[in-house]
Amino acid sequence: MKILLSLVFALPLSVSAAQPTETQSTAKASAVAPLTNEQAARDWGLKDEEWSRYQQLMQGPLGTYSPNLDPLSALGIEAQSDTERQRYAALQVQAEARRVEKLLAYQRAYDDAWKKQFPGVLPVNLTGGVSAFPKVALPAGSGRLALFVKANCPACNAQLQQLQASGTSFDLYLVGSRQDDAHLRQWARAANISARSVQNRSITLNHDGGRWLSLGLPGDLPALVREVGGQWQRQ
Repeated sequence: MKILLSLVFALPLSVSAAQPTETQSTAKASAVAPLTNEQAARDWGLKDEEWSRYQQLMQGPLGTYSPNLDPLSALGIEAQSDTERQRYAALQVQAEARRVEKLLAYQRAYDDAWKKQFPGVLPVNLTGGVSAFPKVALPAGSGRLALFVKANCPACNAQLQQLQASGTSFDLYLVGSRQDDAHLRQWARAANISARSVQNRSITLNHDGGRWLSLGLPGDLPALVREVGGQWQRQ
C-alpha cells in the first residue's frame, strides 16, 4: 500500500515573484539542497573515505547491475577483507532494525487510525509493500508462515480455510492483485477471511508484488512457506 503525504506551503502574495527576497531564496535553496557527502556518510554510519569508495563503486559494474543498491550492501559485497565485510554486515543489521522498528510503530498507528475511521473494513497490511529489505523480499526471521494464493483457485481457498480454522497466524500474499487494495479486500471478503483475525493481525493481507517469483520455489499455488535456516521452504 502506498501512502502519499502532501505538504502545501503558501507564499505571501505581496512578494514579487520576479524579485524574491533573500529569506525566500535561502529557504528555497535549503529545501532542495542535497545532502553533503559528510552528512550522507554519517547517516549510514560510514567514514568519509568509505562514502567516496561507495560512490566509486556505483560508477562501475556494480552500479550498472544494481543501480539502487544501498551503501552498506555495496561496500559489503565489494569488501576488501573479512573484517570489512563483517563491519558492513553489522552496520546494515543495525540500520535495518531501526528502519523496521519505525515502520512497525507507524503500522500500529496506521492500524489504530484505520479502526477509528473505517470500522468493519479490512485493512491491507502496510508493511507488505514497504520493507527494510528489497521490494521482492519477505520479512526475514519472523518465524511466521506465508501463504501465497491467487484468485479463482479452489485449492488456494481450501488451504486458506484450513489454516484459518486451525487458528494459525500467517501472512497472506495475493498473487496478481495488481497492487489494488479494493481488489484485495473484495477477494478477502469472498474468501471468508475473518475480519477479526485481520484486525488483530493474526492474518495479514498483502499484495504479492513479485515476492512469489523471487523465492524461486517449485510447484504451483497455493504455497505455504516458512523461513528455515535462512532459506524459504514450502511447508
